[in-house]
Formats: sequence, structure tokens, C-alpha cells
Amino acid sequence: MRIVLLIGSHPRHLFVARQVLATGMVTGIVVETREHMLPTPPTGLGDDLRALFNRHFSDRDMAEQKAFGLSNRLDFDGNMINVTAETLNTPRVREFLDVQKPDLALVYGVHKLNNETLSHVQGRFWNIHGGLSPWYRGVTTLFWPSYMLEPQATGMTVHEVTSAIDGGPIVHQVAAPLVRGDGVHDLACRAVTTIAEEVKMLTTMLADDAIAPATTQHTVGKIWRARDWQPEHLQLIYELYENRIVDHYLNGRFKQWTPNLIHQF
Repeated sequence: MRIVLLIGSHPRHLFVARQVLATGMVTGIVVETREHMLPTPPTGLGDDLRALFNRHFSDRDMAEQKAFGLSNRLDFDGNMINVTAETLNTPRVREFLDVQKPDLALVYGVHKLNNETLSHVQGRFWNIHGGLSPWYRGVTTLFWPSYMLEPQATGMTVHEVTSAIDGGPIVHQVAAPLVRGDGVHDLACRAVTTIAEEVKMLTTMLADDAIAPATTQHTVGKIWRARDWQPEHLQLIYELYENRIVDHYLNGRFKQWTPNLIHQF
């Protein structure tokens, strides 16, 4: 089976890519250069909020380095191209897909692919989404469950790629293990490491024609937009709950419920 990866350049994206590379089935990779891991605070923030902003993204960087390693390189001798968000949906990428003729195109961490680009993959097309669809579709969806005081809904969804944002039929889902002492970024990293191992199994099952049909999403859920997130949201995480959302949930402080996930095994 031939797999093409379309991945972002952040540590979590490259970590998942390495797990899939270990299958020996990857023939091509498209890497989108993503934004810096330590963004500049927006102008106009007060000193306290600016400090929270810097802490949040510094903690994310450290958590990802600890969970996924320091290397920003992939050990791959095959065909690989680098793109940006602006050059993702261009003839160069479409021609790359035409030449590769993947049985599976696996997407994680790139911007939205338009319909023309989607049409250049004749095999299966899966997206690894950092969030549990349909409850958490869109962006920043490993942060929002903690903000909404439901850390048990922090997880990952593998779904078929369609024109709908994270709305394609679901192949497989995982929820992050809840471990006492974990902050919001530790929890997110656990979600990624969990799906990375299981994606290897999914690709092997697909090669053996052992994948059950994907499950259509019957509810719209919530699409979280980039503009929904504001630095002020960090005050709830860090000041009100001292980045101990997981501990408070395990102690029974928040409403208890378990997401109904779709599994292949």
C-alpha cells in the first residue's frame, strides 16, 4: 500500500509522521511550514495578560519537546516537498499527488484542502483531527475541552476528508488518558501520542482490507473558529483553576460524562 502524508511542521505533527513512516508504506510527504511555536502577544494586552499568554505558549513548547523530542527533521529518503499555507492548494501539490497515486493520503496539521486538491487523490483520504468530532471541530480543539471543564473530551478523530470542516465520516477516535497533575498541554500531548500508535495499526488494517466502514456524523456539533480564542480565556485555565482541570475533574468537581467514541478495535 502507498501512503502519502500531508503534515504540518510542529513537533506533534512530525511525531505522528514518524510513527506512520515506521510502517514502511510511506512513498511521499508534503510538509506545510506552520506558524512559530512561540507567537508574539497581541498588542494592547496588559502586563498580567501578556505574561499569561507567554506562559501558555512557552509551556506548550516545553510540553511538546518533552513528549515528542527536539528533532524537526524526518528520516525519509523518498519524495518530499515543502509548502506554506499559501502554496498548499496549488498545481505543484496536485501534480505531486498525481505522480504518487496514493492508496491512502493521510492529513495532519495542514490548512484546509480545497475541492480541486481533494480530487487528485483517488484512494482513501483520511484526516487526523486534534479534537473529538462532532463536539470539537475546527481549531484549538485540544484546548477548548479544558476550558469547557470537560477534559475527558480531549481526544483525536481520524475521519474521511470531505469539504466539511472535520465533518467527514469517522474512522476511529481516541480520548486522552486523564493523569493527575497534567496541565492542558500535557493532556493534549497524551491525545497525540495515543492516536500516533493507533494510526499505525489503522494503516496496517487498511492494507489488509480489515477496516470497518466509517460512521457518518449525524449531528453538526460545534465548529470552533480561530477568532473564538482570546488571551482572556487563559485566565480561567491558569488563574481560576491553576492549570489543574484534570485533577478537578477526577476529584468530581465538574460534571461527569464519557464521550461515546467510535473505535476500529
